Amino acid sequence: MERIKHALELAKQHQKVSNAEPQTVEIQTEKEPKQPQYSETRVEILDKSHLEKNRIVAHNKNDYWSLPFDILRTQVLAKMKENGWRTIAISSPIPECGKSVVAINLAMSIAQHTTTTAMLVDFDLRRPRVGQYLGLSKEISFNNVLAGDVELSEALVNPSIPRFVVLPTAKPIAHSSEVLSSQKVQNLISEMRNRYEDRIILFDLPPILGADDAITMMSQVDCILLVVANGAVSENQLQESMRHIRRDKLLGTVLNKSESNQENFYGYD
Repeated sequence: MERIKHALELAKQHQKVSNAEPQTVEIQTEKEPKQPQYSETRVEILDKSHLEKNRIVAHNKNDYWSLPFDILRTQVLAKMKENGWRTIAISSPIPECGKSVVAINLAMSIAQHTTTTAMLVDFDLRRPRVGQYLGLSKEISFNNVLAGDVELSEALVNPSIPRFVVLPTAKPIAHSSEVLSSQKVQNLISEMRNRYEDRIILFDLPPILGADDAITMMSQVDCILLVVANGAVSENQLQESMRHIRRDKLLGTVLNKSESNQENFYGYD
């Protein structure tokens, strides 16, 4: 009898709950990250026609050619996240492989990833081109930081793209290998790395063969992306370049200037 009473009581309680007014449950949605405000960093508006002339396309998501850089970005970020990497060097075996153009477009694409900020550093001190390709002024650059005239933060430029900053080098620097291996540059790299935990830092380095600048920098970065121009780099040159890169640091290679397929992004310089 007691069991029957207990069962009836449970049934009444269940009925009360069933007849109760439904409760509204507020669903918490993830908020879009706030756009950074550049109060100290110099902001420069880019000339779109100048960018297109220099094959800088990743800023424009309506441009068909920006898609392959997004694919490259996804592959790069996945590998870097897997290994806990935050610094990447972009180099090539020899000059004229299009490494600077790849570095700029990749950095732009990474910056447009909503959870990541990107910093592009022009450390091709023998032949700096990042500022030239972007159309940045030569007002303040890494040259001034190296001379001790300004702090690192004063030389950074936001090229009117959210979550993207550039450290340009305005003119070639003598004894570049010694500069890159100096304690001052090592301290600057540590400052760049430690300031923001979510920042991916890309270094545009000189070609590997012909000088030791890139080899000098390899110990200071997490990984290396090698840009190879189709038909311009011999097998011996490629093998010699790979010999200078530790296998655990080689993130991958990009085949550039391929004419086999006009719809392939690697047809771009």
